[in-house]
Amino acid sequence: MTQSILITGCSSGIGYDAAHGLRAAGWRVFASCRKAEDCERLIAEGFESPRIDYSDEDSIKSGLAEVLSATGGTLDALFNNGAFAVPGAVEDLPRDALRTIYEANVFGWHELITRVLPIMRAQGYGRIVQNSSVLGFVALPWRGAYNSTKFAIEGLTDTLRVEMANTNIHIILIEPGPVTSQIRQNSIPQFERFVNWQASPRKEQYERQLLKRLYEDNGPDTFELPASAVTKKLLHALTSPRPKPRYFVTTPTYMMAFLRRVLPTRALDWVVRKV
Repeated sequence: MTQSILITGCSSGIGYDAAHGLRAAGWRVFASCRKAEDCERLIAEGFESPRIDYSDEDSIKSGLAEVLSATGGTLDALFNNGAFAVPGAVEDLPRDALRTIYEANVFGWHELITRVLPIMRAQGYGRIVQNSSVLGFVALPWRGAYNSTKFAIEGLTDTLRVEMANTNIHIILIEPGPVTSQIRQNSIPQFERFVNWQASPRKEQYERQLLKRLYEDNGPDTFELPASAVTKKLLHALTSPRPKPRYFVTTPTYMMAFLRRVLPTRALDWVVRKV
């Protein structure tokens, strides 16, 4: 039988590539997006594309219901992927910025998981794959909001994996480093909405560092890989009889994991300040 997977955040980047890659591998892909117009574009490409906005609990409920109606009530796998960033120094992040990003990057993921788990329990199997980041275990400056959501996802996922160990439901993390996507461009409106950098004591640092990186397209980052690198690991996580708890993607993820193990905290802090 054809296996089914729900993938979130499929408008571009990792989610879009995963949808195409999984369909090519024979999966029935439900490629969800936050915006209706992106869903319509994917439907035109031949996908089933329910609208799921992590910040909208009703859309999570209705989007999953659409999937289950199409499959007859089963779902083999979930790939939680959709997320965004709010760049800025931690001291300049207002409470609303953290509230907004946590709704989408953490609470929405959790809501979808808690709705999917009863389905997988009833059918006796399933896989939940969480697209985390190297920033889920090593914090880089200017990314405090995003870092903290990924640290939260790592903690929830690790706990869930331990709790589900006596079931046939596998809980898996994928941890990419720099991967080609629209996250930089998509973060600009969030930065402009929430961060009053002109009034910050770090104004000169913003001008010298963050604004350049944010607004100037300087081409791929060092060691950047295409989104297909994540899809390759996702396929292994979904099909291996014994999937790994974690899959690293890109050289920086491997490097940072090694440095985190061997360096004292202050030495690692010095390294990430230079990145």
